[in-house]
Parts: sequence; structure tokens; C-alpha cells
Amino acid sequence: MSEILNKKALVEELASKLEMTKKDATIAVDTVFEEITKTLSEGGKVDISGFGKFEISERPARMGINPATKEPLQIAASKSPKFKAAKALKDAVK
Repeated sequence: MSEILNKKALVEELASKLEMTKKDATIAVDTVFEEITKTLSEGGKVDISGFGKFEISERPARMGINPATKEPLQIAASKSPKFKAAKALKDAVK
């Protein structure tokens, strides 16, 4: 049976392993997520050795078709975060 690791469970696990309060663990987890978000929003990359790499993928504007009306429509350019797992993570989940 697979388990879901959400933010609350991550905070509890960190607090338990490092013998810290849940409040301090929450601050630590929030700080990590904030720094990843900040770096990506500024156009940077986040490379966590042995875990993976976060980066931004840019999608150009393109023409699409509205499936309901079959009329062409312009799809705006967009940016999307991408994650590429490191070899160590891929090997661990095999």
C-alpha cells in the first residue's frame, strides 16, 4: 500500500528525526519551498544532488482549436515548472 507524503506528514517526520518542535520544522519546510519557488520565479534552476532538478519550461504561443466550436483560437505563451529526477532517485524507486 502506498502512502501519501503531504506537507503535514513531512513536517512531522522532520520534527521527529531532528528532535525539533513542529513549529520549527514547519518553518524549515516552508523556507525550502519558498526558496525553490523564488529561484524558479526569477528564472533560475534548482539542482538538489541525488534528488533532482527543478527548472522552468517555456511554451511558445500557438494556434489551437476549440473542441466545442471547432474554431481556431490563439493559445498564449506560458511558463511551467518541470522536475527531472536524478539517477539516484530513479534507482531508489525501481
